[in-house]
Amino acid sequence: MPSSTASPKKSKITKGKRRPFKRVLLKLSGESFCTPGGFGIAPKELHSIASEVRDAAKLGAQIAIVVGGGNIIRGAELAAAGHIHQATADHMGMLGTVMNALALKEKLRDLGVECRVMSAIEIRAVAEPFIRSRALRHMEKGRVVILAAGTGNPFFTTDTCAALRATELECEILLKATKVDGVYTADPKKDPKATRYESLSFSEALAKRLKVMDMTALAMCQEHEIPVLVFDFNKHGNIARVIKGEDVGTLVTVD
Repeated sequence: MPSSTASPKKSKITKGKRRPFKRVLLKLSGESFCTPGGFGIAPKELHSIASEVRDAAKLGAQIAIVVGGGNIIRGAELAAAGHIHQATADHMGMLGTVMNALALKEKLRDLGVECRVMSAIEIRAVAEPFIRSRALRHMEKGRVVILAAGTGNPFFTTDTCAALRATELECEILLKATKVDGVYTADPKKDPKATRYESLSFSEALAKRLKVMDMTALAMCQEHEIPVLVFDFNKHGNIARVIKGEDVGTLVTVD
């Protein structure tokens, strides 16, 4: 049955206007679980992520997390090299996200945070199946919901999954955690003249093909008017600052 608790009331977020959020979708890349350039799950990185999520959850916001799996396996690279069909490679990548989700769950529980792992592919021994009403109920009870296995379908990225789940769960904003402090006019590592956007519109991001997230995900957020905030998760306290509405990263909004 659908939850009887009302979803947080949405108000249109415009350029230059930020406020505290009550329900958010956090997108974490698989690479955030390992050391730079490495693979697997690094204990130090796992503890750092879980600590940041714990501190953000203490603010009272309802949090759902979509995790990537690039630290375990990069299915797109295998498919591109012709070794494995992309559909199979994508399913292998989904299993990688489940591993990350389970690791994050265990560390969050170790830190005293109530959480649940929900998977888009059936793997009942370790995760609940993703059911929208159940996910909402967990969040309303103050549990962090970790969403694994992407959309459950090949040919869709975890960015697209994040946009889909943010829409389904009626989140006020999608928080895209990255290794840079926002969206730039060009790659700041290659172009010293690159400047960071404080805010921009979906139309601008799509037209300029800026590296916010994949185009399908960005278009979905635009259609459903879900703002996207790109920020540096490596800076201590940034997830909490974002939830409190502080001026962090680059905010992408409707026109």
